[in-house]
Amino acid sequence: MHDSHERSLKALEARGRLRSLSPRKGADFSSNDYLGLGASDEMREALAAALARGVAIGAGGSRLLRGNDPEHVALEDEAASFFGAERALYFGGGFTANTALLATLPQRGDLIVHDALIHASAHDGMRLGRAEFVATAHNEVTAVEDAIATWRRTGGKGRPWIVVESLYSMDGDCAPLADLAEITARHDAMLVVDEAHATGVHGPDGRGLGAALEGRPDVISLHTCGKALGIMGALVTGPKVMIDFLVNRGRPFIYATAPSPLMAAGVRAALKLVKDRPERRRMLEERIALVGELMRKHVGIEPTGTQIQPIIVGTDARATKLAVLCQDHGFDVRAVRPPTVPEGTSRLRISLTLNATRDETERLFATLGAALRESAP
Repeated sequence: MHDSHERSLKALEARGRLRSLSPRKGADFSSNDYLGLGASDEMREALAAALARGVAIGAGGSRLLRGNDPEHVALEDEAASFFGAERALYFGGGFTANTALLATLPQRGDLIVHDALIHASAHDGMRLGRAEFVATAHNEVTAVEDAIATWRRTGGKGRPWIVVESLYSMDGDCAPLADLAEITARHDAMLVVDEAHATGVHGPDGRGLGAALEGRPDVISLHTCGKALGIMGALVTGPKVMIDFLVNRGRPFIYATAPSPLMAAGVRAALKLVKDRPERRRMLEERIALVGELMRKHVGIEPTGTQIQPIIVGTDARATKLAVLCQDHGFDVRAVRPPTVPEGTSRLRISLTLNATRDETERLFATLGAALRESAP
């Protein structure tokens, strides 16, 4: 009855790409809880206080059918003010928000020009939408403008949309946002900035790498709440007309049960913590600088300068073997393999969080350096 599914799973296993759920094991070098807020006392106290003042756990329906809790409204007002945008809209998750945004806002006749390395959720959104879309080489600004010019020459009449991540989740590098903003203005385009891995960590008050662009009529941003903010959900920020359009036409928003009001209260608390308690960001900055030194000393690779440090090792088997070795030494490091990353670029994705200590960080890179030398092809 399930033969085709079983054959597919066996084929994945034969290629060393069968996924399974594994428990947390050792010091955290794999999560996106960069600031260590997920299990922090501050967030526990904030959620306990929200429960004590009567905040509901469940919304009971979609936002348009009685699910619109005061916590959602308060969060969106505070988030718009915090990020410097005209409006904000809260979704239950980053994947849903990204999919809804790109499936809904670009219209038939428009063109989406996206970086080749954007999130899978963006790809799903584009496939569900009505606009054409084309990929450009990673962080190649000239290629973005060339794609728009080619489209215009061949009869393109609609609006271009430029879609990028501010900080790329698998490579740890940053988009040239200032240059892309100039292209956006020249071509009457819209710029969509996925800040998933920058929100809470980078920019003034942790407002993201595109903070200076927020509030522009041609910029829409996505701020994930389940990474550095330590809660769940995502906020889309941008012009009022775009947020109103999502409320009226965004099927993943309209037909989904609203996010938990308690989680909305948690995001409100996390945004306040990020703004008022900059010491966590400073500690992470110090850890990033330390890892830069350790990468050069033990691994011989130039660091990214962000909290995401990939170590590309080539084959699936080598990446998996190295990840298991790290785990056996008490470090929760995971292998990332195709199709998440391109063929031949299987890697260890080292994620720096305040859940691991300085000593654990130093020991991890010493262990990795020795293991990489021993397993060199």
